[in-house]
Amino acid sequence: MRILVTGASGLLGLNLALSAAADSAQEHIVFGTVKDHALKTDAFTVIQTDLLLPGAVERLLDQAQPDWVIHCAALANVDACESEPELAHQLNSELPIQLAQYVARGGARLVHISTDAVFDGLRGDYSEDDPPNPQGVYARTKLAGERGVAQANSQAIIARVNLFGWSLGGGRSLGEFFFNNLSTSRPVNGFTDVFFCPLLANDIAPILLDMLAQDLSGLYHVVSSQCASKYEFGQMIAGRFGLDASLIHPLSVQQAGLKAARSPDLRLRTDKLAHALGYPPPSIDAGIERFYQLYQQGYPQRLRRMTKVNR
Repeated sequence: MRILVTGASGLLGLNLALSAAADSAQEHIVFGTVKDHALKTDAFTVIQTDLLLPGAVERLLDQAQPDWVIHCAALANVDACESEPELAHQLNSELPIQLAQYVARGGARLVHISTDAVFDGLRGDYSEDDPPNPQGVYARTKLAGERGVAQANSQAIIARVNLFGWSLGGGRSLGEFFFNNLSTSRPVNGFTDVFFCPLLANDIAPILLDMLAQDLSGLYHVVSSQCASKYEFGQMIAGRFGLDASLIHPLSVQQAGLKAARSPDLRLRTDKLAHALGYPPPSIDAGIERFYQLYQQGYPQRLRRMTKVNR
């Protein structure tokens, strides 16, 4: 398959493009778009483009001629969305709708990456049938993108995710946050009242490819089958890496004074996904174990070598 991954310098996009390219059994031809990062890799074809420029989406699809498109590009920094709501709307709402329209016309399959943050997090245990209630610019623009993509392309997969992993610059995920600070003996806070179900980015990749291979469509929660508070997650990272867990101070999110609202309980149900695929998504424990093994194999250093700019 010819696979196009947008946002290939981001946490999910990069790990997804590398995972797809490394699938020797399928021999995928992978293209990945970047805007500002000059990636150096032989694993996939890097296309540098600004997807917001007029005609950029059409030119990209003409160049890559993809069978499958996985749209990861977004403005995912929650506080940046609050500061730049118009840019958030363009990237998180308008762009995916435009992409969905063109992909549908060309006959390719689309996965649009959304977020668990479309829920207000007041009760948790959300299924795909529960009504969203987004809090903040990021969540509202992502929900608008979801709905626009579904209307523009009825065959698209919309995947709500929450993830961690190793990133290009080393500071994009909560897993890296805990590892980076604890490994240098810096104390950090861990929210005891914010719950989530993060999947390792490297584990999301084969799930999305399997969903495309099985010709699924519609809305799915692509998160871990296990959930935890962010404090508990930090404790799990510390335990696996042999770091000092006492450096993680338990804290309520209300005490943190964050600029953008956070949804406190984003425990999502994954039974729809498990039923469709025939297996459950991995647990957090399994994801952290693989996160650790990737570290042992020098994977973070491999990612660093892919960019000319140290970030």
